[in-house]
Amino acid sequence: MRSLSPILASLANALKIPLSSAPTRPSITQLSNELLKKPARTFTTTNPLLKRKTNAPRGDRRVTLIRYFLWHPLTPRPLRFSRTRFLRHWTIHRAWQLHQAQQRNARELELQRQWQAMNAACEELRTGAGDGGKLFRKSMNKRAVFTDLFPIEYGRLQTEGPSQEGWNHEWKRMVK
Repeated sequence: MRSLSPILASLANALKIPLSSAPTRPSITQLSNELLKKPARTFTTTNPLLKRKTNAPRGDRRVTLIRYFLWHPLTPRPLRFSRTRFLRHWTIHRAWQLHQAQQRNARELELQRQWQAMNAACEELRTGAGDGGKLFRKSMNKRAVFTDLFPIEYGRLQTEGPSQEGWNHEWKRMVK
């Protein structure tokens, strides 16, 4: 019988392991009896606390909405094509996307051209008019521009729909 080292004795004391002179291994019957006493659990990798409804983590709302709309009864079924029909569909779709991209680029180039023309005109006003930029400063002054106007919505009474009698051709402006 050998005595334990001081380190093992302190570990055994800290971990509440009883010191015995001869370590004994449990027998198979002891292990099987202990396992039979424990209640059987179904195999799952989910934490038992997460299975409870109150502590269950809420899923991402975006994912929930995507699932809802993908599997909603009113959602049309996805298209199922043969290979040739899929290729035809993809080709037409891609051509349409390219056409729209060309239109966007053309629109953007036109806006860029207009902006550069306005910029050149303003620069010409600022430097080339011969008045030291006075005309440019006057044209850029925005004070009192929108003070005498009223909102366009007040030009006609707001109604739910068109008038019952249509256009009144006999209407004349009141004279003040």
